[in-house]
Amino acid sequence: MASYVPPGAPRPASNANNPPSSHPPPNFRANPNSLADNLHNLNFNSAAPRAPSPLPGTPFSRQATQPRPPSGPPFPPTFSHPNEPSPWIVPPPGARPPPFVSSASRGLASNGQPVFASGALPGGQWFPPLGSAPQPPVRPPPTMAMARAPPQPPTATSRPLMGSSLIRAPPVQPASPFSAAPQARQPPTTAYPYGQPTWPLQPGQGAPPPPITGSPQPPRMFGMPPPLPNQSMTSVSSAVGQIGAPVAGASKIDPNQIPRPIPSSSVILHETRQGNQANPPPPATSDYIVRDTGNCSPRYMRCTINQIPCTDDLLTTSGMQLALMVQPLAIPHPSEETVQVVDFGESGPVRCSRCKGYINPFMKFIDQGRRFICNFCGFTDETPREYHCNLGPDGRRRDADERPELCRGTVEFVASREYMVRDPMPAVYFFLIDVSTNAIQTGATAAACGAINQVIADLPEGPRTMVGIATFDSTIHFYNLKRALQQGFNRAFFGVVWGMSPNFIWSSGAPLQYGGLAIRSLRCFNEALLGKWLWRFGIEKEALWMRVIGVKYGCEGGGWCSNSVTGPHGPLMLVVPDVQDVYTPLQTDLVVQLSECRQHLELLLESIPTMFLENRTAESAFGAATKAAFMAMKSTGGRLLVFQSVLPSIGIGALSARDAEGRTHLFAGEKEAHKLLQPADETLKAMAIEFAEYQVCVDVFITTQTYVDIASIAVIPRTTGGQVYYYYPFSAVSDPAKLYNDLRWNVTRPQGFEAVMRVRCSQGIEVLEYNGNFCKRMPTDVDLPGIDCDKTVMVTLKHDDNLKDGSECAFQCALLYTTVNGQRRIRVTTLSLPCTSILSNLFRSAELDTQFACFLKQAASEIPSRPLLLVKDRMTNLCINILLSYRKFCATVTSSGQLILPEALKLLPLYTLALIKSKGLRTDGRIDERSFWINYLSSISTPLAIPFVHPRMVAIHDLNSKEGDQSLVPPVISLSTEHVNDGGIYLLENGEDCLIYIGNSVDSDILQQLFCISSVDEIPAQFVLQQYDNPLSKKLNDLVNEIRRQRCSYLRLKLCKKGDPSGQYIRITLKTNKGSNYLCY
Repeated sequence: MASYVPPGAPRPASNANNPPSSHPPPNFRANPNSLADNLHNLNFNSAAPRAPSPLPGTPFSRQATQPRPPSGPPFPPTFSHPNEPSPWIVPPPGARPPPFVSSASRGLASNGQPVFASGALPGGQWFPPLGSAPQPPVRPPPTMAMARAPPQPPTATSRPLMGSSLIRAPPVQPASPFSAAPQARQPPTTAYPYGQPTWPLQPGQGAPPPPITGSPQPPRMFGMPPPLPNQSMTSVSSAVGQIGAPVAGASKIDPNQIPRPIPSSSVILHETRQGNQANPPPPATSDYIVRDTGNCSPRYMRCTINQIPCTDDLLTTSGMQLALMVQPLAIPHPSEETVQVVDFGESGPVRCSRCKGYINPFMKFIDQGRRFICNFCGFTDETPREYHCNLGPDGRRRDADERPELCRGTVEFVASREYMVRDPMPAVYFFLIDVSTNAIQTGATAAACGAINQVIADLPEGPRTMVGIATFDSTIHFYNLKRALQQGFNRAFFGVVWGMSPNFIWSSGAPLQYGGLAIRSLRCFNEALLGKWLWRFGIEKEALWMRVIGVKYGCEGGGWCSNSVTGPHGPLMLVVPDVQDVYTPLQTDLVVQLSECRQHLELLLESIPTMFLENRTAESAFGAATKAAFMAMKSTGGRLLVFQSVLPSIGIGALSARDAEGRTHLFAGEKEAHKLLQPADETLKAMAIEFAEYQVCVDVFITTQTYVDIASIAVIPRTTGGQVYYYYPFSAVSDPAKLYNDLRWNVTRPQGFEAVMRVRCSQGIEVLEYNGNFCKRMPTDVDLPGIDCDKTVMVTLKHDDNLKDGSECAFQCALLYTTVNGQRRIRVTTLSLPCTSILSNLFRSAELDTQFACFLKQAASEIPSRPLLLVKDRMTNLCINILLSYRKFCATVTSSGQLILPEALKLLPLYTLALIKSKGLRTDGRIDERSFWINYLSSISTPLAIPFVHPRMVAIHDLNSKEGDQSLVPPVISLSTEHVNDGGIYLLENGEDCLIYIGNSVDSDILQQLFCISSVDEIPAQFVLQQYDNPLSKKLNDLVNEIRRQRCSYLRLKLCKKGDPSGQYIRITLKTNKGSNYLCY
C-alpha cells in the first residue's frame, strides 16, 4: 500500500542528482521544500501478520539499526505544490517542483540510529511528533514465562525535566508501574537545585534553603521555581512577579518582568511513571520524547490537573476545569516505541465483567494470579484460565514486563467477532464537485479536479479501496465508472475473438465468415435515424417526449449529445434533475474499485472543467447532492469529500443569505446577532445524523469568494467526524497548492472508519459531557464515522463521590475502529493520576496548555448561543476566579498592590487576553470567518490550541544575521509594538495562516532579495512564495517550510503592509498592546 504522507508531501523523486551532505548540521533537512515520506516509518493502518513476534525493546535500550541510505527522503514532512496542476490553472514561474512518483511501504521501516546514541538532541529536529505505527500483533506469551529484567539504557545528553539547560543525564533504570517508591536522595549542593531560575525574584528574596533530607517532596513540574524561604515544600510555588502601582503617581510596573512565553529548543525525555508515581507531562507545545512506563503518552491523553481533587468542593474552590483531552490516534515521535498490537484470538481481550474496563497495568492480581481487582469499579474478577500466571515476590505477575497490556499505557487489541455487527467496511472515497458558474469562473472546479487527480495516486492500492465521483450545480450528475470498464472489456473481447487489434471496432455488421449477419451498413443506418430525429426535434419542441429527452440528455446537438464524456468508451453521465426528492440513478456501479477504474477516473477529472466551461447555472444544490452521494455510499459507508463554492440555494437544505443582516445586528450590538452562528434549520442536522448512522464521514472544502453560511453547512462534518476547510477569498493562483496539500493529508493520514469511543473513570469520577466532532446517540458512547490522527475530543469530568487522599484515579479511553486495511482494532489508552485534598497541590499540578484548550473549546461552544459580550465576560471571569482562589487560599503574600500568579498558570492572563482579542470574539469579522473559527476549535489538538490565538512572530529581515544559528526558525519575538519597527519584515503564523508584514521603511535591497520588488507599494495582491538565487530568500523558504512541517498544515501565505486590512489585523494580533476596544496586557 502507499505510504502515509503529511500535508504537502510530494511523492518522492530521485535524489541522485542532488545527494544530501554526508555531515548535515543539526536541524538540517535535505529538502525542506518537499514533504516526501515524512511518515516513512509509519504503517499505521497496514495489515499486520498474525505470526508471534518478540516485544521490541524500549527506545532507551534499542540497538542501533542500519542507517538509511543517503539517497532516501528525510524524516521531516515537507510541502510541495501539485506536481501536475490542472491545465486550466496557470501557476506562476517557479511555483512547482519537478514531478514525483508515489512510493509504497512494505513493512515497518527502521527508525534509524537511536536518537539517544550520543550527543545532545538538537532542538526542534524531531517536532512535530510524527512516528511509527502499531507493530504486528504480539501473541500472549507462555503463562509461566519468567519476568524479563529491564534493560539498561545508554547514557544520553538531554534536557532535564526541570530546567532549560542541557545536562549529562545518568543512566536511567526503567521502573515498573508497581515498583517500590525510591528512597530519598541527597539534596543538591547548589543554591538552585534545578538550575538558575528564569523567573524574577521578589524584593528581598534570596536562594531557598535546601530541602530536609527524607522529607516528602512535591511533584516536579516543568519550569517550577523553588519555593520561597517562607513556604513549605508542600505549598504552591511562589508568585512570578508582584506588580504594584500606587493610586496616584507613576506606575512601577516593569514590562520586562511580566510573564511571557519562553520557548525552549531542547528535547525533553519524559517517562510517564517513575517510582510507581505519575510523572507530570511536559508542555504540549514543547519537543519531547515519551517512554511509556505504565501511563499513556501525553500525546494520546492529557488531564487539565495532574492531581485529581478528592472532592467536588475542592475543585470548585480552585476555579479550574477538570477535563481530559483525548487524541487517540495521535502520531508518536519517531524515536518512541510503537504502539503494540495484541491478539487474544476469538476470546478477545481480558475485561472486567462488571464495568467492562480493559486489562491495564493498574489492575491488581491477587490469590496467586487467579483473580484480579478492577481499578475502575473495584470488582474482584476471576482470571481466565488461559491468561493465568503466578505472581512474583513483588506482587506482580511474572510475565508483566512481557505483556504490553500489563506494562504499557497504550495498547491495541485485535477485535474478535463479538465486536463486529458486520464485516469491516472497505475504504471508500467519494468526491463531490461543485460545477456551478461561480466555481467554474473562479477556477475552483479546475483546482478541485487537479487536486483529486493527483491525490488518487496516493490512495492505497488493493481491492478494498473504492472510489466514486459526482458533480452538481442545480442538478446532480453521477458518472458510471463501471460502464467504461464493461465497454473496455468488450472491445478487448472482440479483438481476441476475431483476432483483431483491441482498438478495432466494426463500423458495419460483421461478415458471415466472422459470425456476423452481413446486414446493411450500420453507419449509414444510424445517420439516417439521426437525421430523422434531428428534424423532429426542430419541429416538435413542445412535445412531451421532447421535454423528457431534453431533461435527461440535454438539448445540445438536437438531444443526441453523447453522454460518454471521455469518448465513446468513457463513463456515462447520469443526471438527477429532482433536487427535492433525490435518488441514485443506479443501485450499483457508482462506487467501484480504484484499481479497476483509475485510468478512466483520471481522464474524467481532466474533462470535467471543459465539459462545464460554458455552464451558466448559478444555483447550487449542495444539500441534495450530498444526500444523493450518501445514498450511493449507504451500503458501504466511507468518506465523502465535498467541494463547495457558493451558497446552497436550491433543493434540500437550501439557504438564504444572512451575512448582511448579521453584520447589521452585530455592529448594532443586538442580543440576537449570535443566532446567525446557529444552523438556519434542522434539515442538514437530520441528514448528518442519518449519515453518521450509516458510517459516512463528510469533509467540506469551501473554495469561495462570497458568503456561504458555514454555520449551517458545518453541521454535517461536525456530526459525522469530518472537517471544514475554508479558502476565502479563493485565488486560482495561490490556493490550489494548499487545496492539494490539505486534500492529500486528509486521505493519507493515519485514520479509521466506523469508530465508537468511550471513556471510563474510577469510582468517584464520571463523564459529564463530550465535546468534539462526532454523533452521540447513546449517553456513554460517541459515534465517529471517521477518526484520524488530528482529531481531539474533550471529555469534561465531574465528581459523583469523594475520593480517598493518596489513592489513584484512573481514566481509560477505548476506541473501537476499522483500519484502512479492514482490520477491526480496539485502541486502549489508560492514565492513572494521584488524588489530593490539598488545594495548593492542584495549582502546582495544573497544566496550562490543557486548561487553556478547555477555555477555547468552551468559548467556541458558547459563541453561537450567547452574545459576544457575555462570552468575553465568562472567559475573563474563569481566569480571574482561578487567580483569586490562588491568592486567597495559597499565597503567603497578600498585599493589595501585588499581583500574585501561580507558577504553573503564570501565562493564563496573557492567553486569556489573546482569546478575547481573537477573531472569534471580535465584532469586526465576517460571519463565515467566525463560524469557521468555531468549527476549527471544536476538534483542535492541545499543541495547536495556544498558537492558534497567540501566534508566533519572527523577524525575517534579520535572518542573514543568524549565520552561527543552525536552527531553521529564528528566536520568537514578543507580540508587542515595541518589537516591531517600520524598517523590518515580520512573519506571524498561527498554525492555519501565515502573514508576512512589511514595514514602510524596509530596505529596497531586502525587498528585492525576498519578493523581487523594489518598494512596498509593489506588493502583489496574490502572493506565491518563490525562492530566488540569494541566501536570504533560501532562508525564508526554509523557514516557511519548517513551520508548515511543525504544524502539519500547508499555511496560506499573505503579504501585507501598514494600512492594509491585514495590517490592521496584525495590530490587533499584537496581544500586549491596548486597542480601541481592548485592554493591554
